[in-house]
Amino acid sequence: MATSKRGIELLYDPSLNKSTAFTEDEKQALGIIGLLPDATETEDLQLSRVMMQFGNKNTDLDRYIYLINLLDHNETLFYRTVMSDPSRFLPIVYDPTIAEVCLKFGHIYRQARGMYLSMARRGRVKEILRNWPQKDVRFICVTDAGRILGLGDLGANGAAIPIGKLQLYTACAGVPPQYLLPMYLDAGTNNEQYLRDPLYLGMRKTRPSTEDLFSFVDEFVDAVQEVFPKCCIHFEDWTGVDAVHLLERYRDKYCVYNDDVQGTAGITLAGMINATKLKGTKLKDEKYLFLGAGSAAIGLANLLCSALVSQGLTLEKAQAQVYMFDVNGLLESTRKDLVDFQQPYAHQHAPTRDFVAAIESIKPTTIIGVSTIGGAFNQKVVEAMSRINDRPVILAISNPTAHAECTPEQAYTWSKGRAIYAAGVQFAPVHLNG
Repeated sequence: MATSKRGIELLYDPSLNKSTAFTEDEKQALGIIGLLPDATETEDLQLSRVMMQFGNKNTDLDRYIYLINLLDHNETLFYRTVMSDPSRFLPIVYDPTIAEVCLKFGHIYRQARGMYLSMARRGRVKEILRNWPQKDVRFICVTDAGRILGLGDLGANGAAIPIGKLQLYTACAGVPPQYLLPMYLDAGTNNEQYLRDPLYLGMRKTRPSTEDLFSFVDEFVDAVQEVFPKCCIHFEDWTGVDAVHLLERYRDKYCVYNDDVQGTAGITLAGMINATKLKGTKLKDEKYLFLGAGSAAIGLANLLCSALVSQGLTLEKAQAQVYMFDVNGLLESTRKDLVDFQQPYAHQHAPTRDFVAAIESIKPTTIIGVSTIGGAFNQKVVEAMSRINDRPVILAISNPTAHAECTPEQAYTWSKGRAIYAAGVQFAPVHLNG
């Protein structure tokens, strides 16, 4: 182990501490004899102790707190645990448990992880970034928590999101954690509940104007280029309009990525491609109706249209196969409340605020839920899709679990087993007709 740290200082560093897994030679060389139990254990034996302690926790929030406490003391054992059974542990360290973590973040806070960059520090961003101990940062995951999952504006409580998302970089993709920097960009919050909460950890100010916010983000992005020149900036859980416009602002100049716009789009398109394989069709043979028309919907629709173009359609014909429906009804050409990036999906069609009526009129083969409205794909919706399709494709992407537009059991039951279904969160297996 190449480190200048010795003794208790080394044991207090979670990136170096191996606890009872240090060998006798390492204990001698690092000056930690007597500072640990006089036993040498394998990682497998350490993991068995973790699993026993983990099994004694009664709620997913308690399990999350236990795992983060493990991370705070022994990073190696934390990742060994998570990677030992990803299907069991990822729903604890991220979605859906991360939703409850965010709602209670200020109340369960124990110690700092990542960075907290406040707009009150305008003009000093480079100086602040240099406070981070690692000098070769490759990914910064940054949120202003303007729209956390399907929960809305959570302010500083949303800091848990970039922390958890970057843990997935390591657990799922093997990115060494020293290259990862989670960051909360504190632009205040409009959530009155948190502004009144004495344990709230963020600025007690309402959110600034878009112009003011974007000028501060400009300073942050420029500072990253100088302080961490090999870094990709991963934007996470910004409000929909900000997410789209910030991506457009930087994507041709810097290495940036928006998970809600691009990540959701990539994985959902993969699901659509697999659905067409099951049906024996192609993407260009399908017609799509979104419930929700925010940044996730637009990012997905734009990527979908690029895929349709690759199958021979013009961009205009590709866009004509994609419809959207939001809180004010179907996006159509007479609507006056649409923002610039929604316009390509506002087609000539009679206005309607009835989603089932829109299904019966448009006759989509695929519906995609990015609405954050739990249960929005009700029995009438699924039955309408099943009347016009032998194999209706139903993608209920919203999360956390309570915000999914429908469950797999509902989709399969109401479609009599004919639906092709996928969700944005994990659900238990469904048994249907054996």
